Amino acid sequence: MRTVRGKEIRLERIIDRNTRKTIIVPMDHGVTNGPIAGLIDLSTAVNAVADGGANAVIGHMGLALHGHRKSGRDIGLILHLSASTSMGPDPNEKVIVNTVTNALKMGADGVSIHVNLGAESEAQMLSDLGRIAIECMEWGMPLLAMMYPRGRKIADERNVDHVKHAARVASEIGADIVKTVYTGDPDSFREVTRGCQVPVVVAGGSKTDDRATFELIEGAMQGGAAGISIGRNAFQHRNPTRFVQAASLIVHDGKTAEDALRFLRE
Repeated sequence: MRTVRGKEIRLERIIDRNTRKTIIVPMDHGVTNGPIAGLIDLSTAVNAVADGGANAVIGHMGLALHGHRKSGRDIGLILHLSASTSMGPDPNEKVIVNTVTNALKMGADGVSIHVNLGAESEAQMLSDLGRIAIECMEWGMPLLAMMYPRGRKIADERNVDHVKHAARVASEIGADIVKTVYTGDPDSFREVTRGCQVPVVVAGGSKTDDRATFELIEGAMQGGAAGISIGRNAFQHRNPTRFVQAASLIVHDGKTAEDALRFLRE
């Protein structure tokens, strides 16, 4: 019972206790792609989205060591446990580079792991997901699973059958939150959220314009999403703080994409 309570307490640092929704900003890109724009200085990036009201950030150990907020507004910390680089022979193959117990020692509020269903290394990634889910249950640590249909067998990564399968796998194996791609419209995304027993947050994907991003967020929320996990469209924005505030209108206040755009332009 003690570990269950610990997980509940930590989840409240990631998911708003009143709205039961969340805005998570992933900043784990440095391992995959190096020091990309917006993440040159991790501390500055975290400060900007925290000031906007983001609930949590995701990153590797470097985020806790060099960038997590040490003053001002608090923000949840999710440490990412898996990695690959764009230079590797198969970037879809994610390997474990950190542990649940080490994340606890570093003060994390949660951990995350990335699984690509359809990749050549799917079996090993699923094995890692199961092992880490059990460790998280033991230690009362929330687990966010990034689940993507991605590999040679996958022709369309946003196909609703693939996406809802990926989300369901995570909830079946023990994840507390699932991050996956948007299927393109609220009705199809509702199939994803209805078929998953735990909260689903939508990924933002590549950098795009404000209207497209806010429309994605609005559609996902209408489709039953518990929030967003958007990186580049947040920390690479010309005003990350203002962007997160605008996104919060949709996620936490139930406003529209047009409302968010109007706020952003004020």
